[in-house]
Amino acid sequence: MSISDNVKQVQSIISSHVQEVEPTLIAVTKSVGVDVANALYAEGIRDFGENRPDALLEKVEGMPKDARFHFIGTLQTRKVRQIIDYVAAIHSLDRLSLAAEIDKRANGTIDCFVQVNTSGEDSKHGLEIEEVVPFIENCKQYPHIRIIGLMTMAPFTEEESVLRETFRRLRHLRDEVKANAYDHAPCTELSMGMSNDYPIAIEEGASFVRIGTVLVQ
Repeated sequence: MSISDNVKQVQSIISSHVQEVEPTLIAVTKSVGVDVANALYAEGIRDFGENRPDALLEKVEGMPKDARFHFIGTLQTRKVRQIIDYVAAIHSLDRLSLAAEIDKRANGTIDCFVQVNTSGEDSKHGLEIEEVVPFIENCKQYPHIRIIGLMTMAPFTEEESVLRETFRRLRHLRDEVKANAYDHAPCTELSMGMSNDYPIAIEEGASFVRIGTVLVQ
């Protein structure tokens, strides 16, 4: 199918699974060039996900000024300064050293998602569930960081029960953090769901979905 057909199909699936609020679609363009990203933009998408600073900066240079860029990969501390002025949000905050560097380099408030390993897989990055609240409390010392939500990656499986449990853990944890009413961490958002599992993530409360393959293949 064409890019246009892919976008229409994904948007239709999103709409059919929405429970309350329709999530923001982040087109993951890490594996494609500026031309494909611009084709997605032409179909109305405005949020784009990248996991490498060089690729993100290439898209910034080659796309309209109202495109919004989300950093969705593991972010090396030394690379923060390259992207900090160009991101709408960082979806992979997972250590205090990274928080300190973001705070140091930021010219204003930076929206961040704390990455959580809700599946327990050794191959996944992110904090363990029990580490999240203490971590968020420690982030209070960094005035330029605003924790707007939590992010997770589900196991690559077709077992619906496993996927749902992974996403529910994140939602319950989000609710716990939100109930604490931290000024620096409103934590209202959930970044979860990718090409193979986003319909389930939406049903479980995702407010941002990160979709690549089914849009650009």
